[in-house]
Amino acid sequence: MKKIVFILFIGFLISCQSTAQNKKMENKKYKVENSEAEWKKKLTPMQFHVLREAGTERPGTSEFNDFQEKGTYVCAACNTPLYKSDRKFDAHCGWPSFDEAIEENIELDVDYKIGYERTELKCKTCGSHLGHRFNDGPKETTGQRHCLNGVALKFIPEKK
Repeated sequence: MKKIVFILFIGFLISCQSTAQNKKMENKKYKVENSEAEWKKKLTPMQFHVLREAGTERPGTSEFNDFQEKGTYVCAACNTPLYKSDRKFDAHCGWPSFDEAIEENIELDVDYKIGYERTELKCKTCGSHLGHRFNDGPKETTGQRHCLNGVALKFIPEKK
């Protein structure tokens, strides 16, 4: 009986934490704001799950994993420029990775969704969840790995 009560209590704590994070996102004002219904019309179901519900796409499924063209990666929700292609590297993690963002367009937040602190990356224009930042990137550059969900991105090729 004690085990069941303990498990229920832990589940309750986790659900409270998740709800608090969602409310924080809802209360913040961004330049681009839409209702949930408007976001659902604009985004695919997977994009909505990742960008608006802070979900994660399955590793190895992004079209951008092995993508090597020159250009700019923008937010799939609002087209804000986020990453230059020359900052992309293969981290062998299953998701597109960059060592540096277009800093003024990225918001950093704290995420405890899986039980420990991680640095969450969000679009500063619309508040959409992009991925997470880790300190295991290339030591010869920034040492950072911005691990992004490919569905959170669109690509704009460099003009020749």
